Amino acid sequence: MTSSNGSSKPITFGVKDKWLYDPTSKTYDLSRGSSKTLNIQADQSKFPHRAVSIDPSKTALVIVDMQNFFLNKRCRDHPLGLACVEPTIKVIEKCREEGVQVVWLNWGLTDEDLQTLPPSIQRGFSRDLISGDKSGRSGLGADLGDGQGRCLFAGSWNADVYDPLKAVMAEGDAQCAKNRMSGLWSPEQPLFRYLKANDIKSCLFTGVNLDQCVLGTLADGYNWGWDCFLVEDCAATTTGRGAEAVCGHNIGNSYGFVIDSKAFSSATRN
Repeated sequence: MTSSNGSSKPITFGVKDKWLYDPTSKTYDLSRGSSKTLNIQADQSKFPHRAVSIDPSKTALVIVDMQNFFLNKRCRDHPLGLACVEPTIKVIEKCREEGVQVVWLNWGLTDEDLQTLPPSIQRGFSRDLISGDKSGRSGLGADLGDGQGRCLFAGSWNADVYDPLKAVMAEGDAQCAKNRMSGLWSPEQPLFRYLKANDIKSCLFTGVNLDQCVLGTLADGYNWGWDCFLVEDCAATTTGRGAEAVCGHNIGNSYGFVIDSKAFSSATRN
């Protein structure tokens, strides 16, 4: 971080890849000098800055795990996740207007993945197996029955995008499979390769569950150097216990920025 004498001078973060902060206007410029920027207003009741500017051509909306397994009532009840569907659709519409790339990041396991999954990942999806509940789910890749297919397996019904969101998918959207909570845990992951290949700098994260796969991917994105935004009314979790507030606080004050669908939908060009 560098700054000049006098608090009114812009503050530079980074060396080769730079952010600029203007203390006078209380705005962040993440556009890397682009002549076309999208200016998103911040909630000043929560954060000290007024706005953030991004380059829409170097931005991606990353929609995490909005799949039947997590949202469809045949699989579970997730009212908070379902409440994210409509605002997410509005954000997708704005992205299409502004030239922001839409990326669908979903669990999509293969038989090869099952041979290399760490024990910790396998255990997390095997609680019913551990408890002895034979009527429940018995782990990643297990047949869920009732035509749902193998648990979070590529090509299965349960791993498909939830219908109301599937209806707004477009030919130009990117679809990336993941085999961990995070879609950016390794440079070999499809999302990592896609973002790098397309020179994406800023990522807007939405989806479920906020404190698990969304946060995991966002935190890895932060550590690898992407600009990270949480669209807070487009992300939810079943955890309770204040999990959403904790995630929002840490993202907004450490990992990146927190916005909502209304702020993004009303963002203006320079």
